[in-house]
Amino acid sequence: MNLASTDFELLAIAPRFALDRDALDTRWRTLQTEVHPDKFAVEGAAAQRVAMQWAVRVNEAYQRLKDPVRRAAYLCELNGAAIEAENNTAMPTAFLMQQMEWREALDDARDIDDVDQLLQQVTDHRRAALAQLEATLDRDHDFIAAAQQVRALMFVERFAHDIDARLEALGQ
Repeated sequence: MNLASTDFELLAIAPRFALDRDALDTRWRTLQTEVHPDKFAVEGAAAQRVAMQWAVRVNEAYQRLKDPVRRAAYLCELNGAAIEAENNTAMPTAFLMQQMEWREALDDARDIDDVDQLLQQVTDHRRAALAQLEATLDRDHDFIAAAQQVRALMFVERFAHDIDARLEALGQ
């Protein structure tokens, strides 16, 4: 193994958006067993430090690849299309209008049923956006367009967290 390997190389997963989650989980568990610092206890502190570096690197790669938005962002970055979510917040007007409508609906929601309906809309939107992102990345290989889609999904995910917070405040 090489610390400089991509997450995909490290976990022996094809560099694609679509992935077999069971295969990813299995490979992660296998690597964790191989690099666990306790396995190197008899070899001394230096070997344990190296094993710890490997364990951290394997965990970071796994966390990034198991999350679809983080995986998409990583693929974009690997292919020269930086996400730059902090600096590039420009979104299409229709998307911004949808966000405003959702925000207003959340503000106006009076009970759990209202918030649950909104959550379902957002979940459906997210599912469709992820399917489109998969096509953009794996079929079209359009990493610039995918970066825009990732930024939009980041907005959607933040809003989904706001919905979860509202549900929690309403006692669910």
